[in-house]
Amino acid sequence: MSNILQRGAKGDEVIALQRALVVAGISIAVDGNFGPGTEESIRQFQEDRGLDIDGKVGPKTAAALLHFAPIEGINRSAPPVAPVSSSKWPRQSNVQSFYGDIGQHQTTLVLPFTMKLAWDMDKVVTRFSVHEKVHDSAKTCFERIANAYDESKRAACGLDLFGGCLNVRKMRGGSSWSMHSWGIAIDFDPERNQLKWGRDRARLAQPDCEEFWRIWEDAGWLSLGRARNYDWMHVQAATL
Repeated sequence: MSNILQRGAKGDEVIALQRALVVAGISIAVDGNFGPGTEESIRQFQEDRGLDIDGKVGPKTAAALLHFAPIEGINRSAPPVAPVSSSKWPRQSNVQSFYGDIGQHQTTLVLPFTMKLAWDMDKVVTRFSVHEKVHDSAKTCFERIANAYDESKRAACGLDLFGGCLNVRKMRGGSSWSMHSWGIAIDFDPERNQLKWGRDRARLAQPDCEEFWRIWEDAGWLSLGRARNYDWMHVQAATL
C-alpha cells in the first residue's frame, strides 16, 4: 500500500484494503472508493488494535493489516459487491438488537443450484430458512457462486454440501447464543472442515475456494476460517 492511504483514494489499493478489513472481521462495502465508510472502518480497526486513531492507513496501520492482506489469488477485475443494505452487519455482541429475538423474522432462501444435506447425502436441499435481513445478500452470494463454480467444481470444493443455517442453540462450549440461532450463519461441508481444523487440513482453505470466500467477503459476511483459522465450514453476517 502507499505510504499514506486516506479518504479520496480509489482503485486496487483501496480494494485490497477493504478486503483486508473484511477478513479482519469488520463489515465494509468493497467498492474501491475510500469514502467516509472506509475511513470509519479504519478507525474501528485502529481502535481494536490500540493504534493511533486517525482513519488513515499510514505505516503502522499498514503493518497491522499485513496479517490480513494481501489475499493471494483475488481476481481484482471481478466487479465488487456491496452489502444490500447501507447498514453494516453488527458485531456478534450486538446481534440481538440488530436482528431481534432468536429464531424469529425468518424467510425462505431459494437456492440457484441443488445442494445435499451434509449428514444425509440422499436428501436434496433446494431452500432453507434465513433471517429476512440477510436474505437478499445471501441470495446474491449464492447466485455469484453458481456463476463462478460449475456443478463439478462445487462438488469438488464441497460447496454443494449444506451443513445448516437456522439452528437455535448455544455456541459450542459456551453460554452465548450461536449465530445460527438467528439464521445469519451458514455451514458448508462440515465433515471436511471440522471445527478445530486449521488451513492445513480444511478443504475450504484450499486455493480453489478463494473465489468462494471473496464472494461472501465482498458482501460483508465473515469467514471464521479466514479471520481466526478455525471453523472453516462457517460464514456469518456478523463481525467479531
